[in-house]
Amino acid sequence: MADGTGTFAGEWIRVAMTRHWRWLFAAALLVGAAVPFVLGGDQVLVRLRSVPLGWLALLVAMIAVCWNLNAWRLRVMLNGRAPGLGHGAALATVMATEFTLNATPGGSGAPFTLAALLRRHGVAPAQATAVLAVDQLTDLLVFAALLPTVALYGLARYLDLAAWWQVAVPFALMLAALAGVALLARFQRRVLIVSGDFLRWLGLRRRRRLRLARAVLRFRRGLEETLAVPRRRLLLMFTLCLCHWLLRYSVIYIAVLALGEHLDWVYGFFVQMMAMGAGHLTLLPGGAGGAEVAGAALLNPWLTSVTAATTIVVWRFFTFYWYLLAGGAVMLWLAARGGQPLLDGK
Repeated sequence: MADGTGTFAGEWIRVAMTRHWRWLFAAALLVGAAVPFVLGGDQVLVRLRSVPLGWLALLVAMIAVCWNLNAWRLRVMLNGRAPGLGHGAALATVMATEFTLNATPGGSGAPFTLAALLRRHGVAPAQATAVLAVDQLTDLLVFAALLPTVALYGLARYLDLAAWWQVAVPFALMLAALAGVALLARFQRRVLIVSGDFLRWLGLRRRRRLRLARAVLRFRRGLEETLAVPRRRLLLMFTLCLCHWLLRYSVIYIAVLALGEHLDWVYGFFVQMMAMGAGHLTLLPGGAGGAEVAGAALLNPWLTSVTAATTIVVWRFFTFYWYLLAGGAVMLWLAARGGQPLLDGK
């Protein structure tokens, strides 16, 4: 990790560009790009050329607002623990982190990137990890609140109610994750003892076990500090997260409008939610392949195959490829700056 402060971005790029990662990343890009053209053929390019530039500019602006909402949420979660982190620095941090989230399988590179970039501003790795954990928990709460209403509307109006399990499974998984977090917080001491005994049974050295235990305790303190804020700040975090996902999951609705067709906003939201859930099963960066196939399958009953495929191209460009292009440029810029401060904190 070089000096542990400013050169992590360049170090991450050097490590990530191994042969294995390059082939996996290339496969994700090719599979994701090929699926819509397999479904819609050459006519997809014809429909793409008919999209007015004004609609594309609107989509660019929507993603920019999403990044800024997340940058604001990051500063709220840090709650003054990174005094030099201005909005511009937070925005660059968010864009670079979301680049690695989309460029690595399961988003595995995001925690390391966020921890290293926040360390430039005096935030300890355990605190950065706790911030990311709170971020993910907020996402879970938002989707747990939205999924029943949105999904039941989609099932009742557009789909066979016999497919209720498609909603019940992800909803149950989210509730199980939230319940697991609550139980872990309630019985954390017992969990530490049991896990320590298990690691000793596996033959892990005592020094390593103690190091892991200290890391868990530091993470716990960071989590408590992140959540130990007035309720209005917690409500602000939830509101910013809600606005982000409502805006980002409106991309399909806007894309259909840009193609001169109509689709209910609620159903477009439902399609994106289900498609991204399916995309995670592919284990490819950005959920490539699975997201496109699932999205097209849900759109085809209501749009022509060409329109559905073109919608998928527009949607995935702005929610996957654009994140890679813009976020990758920010990551390279951060790497070039090395250990210098990450933008003016004013």
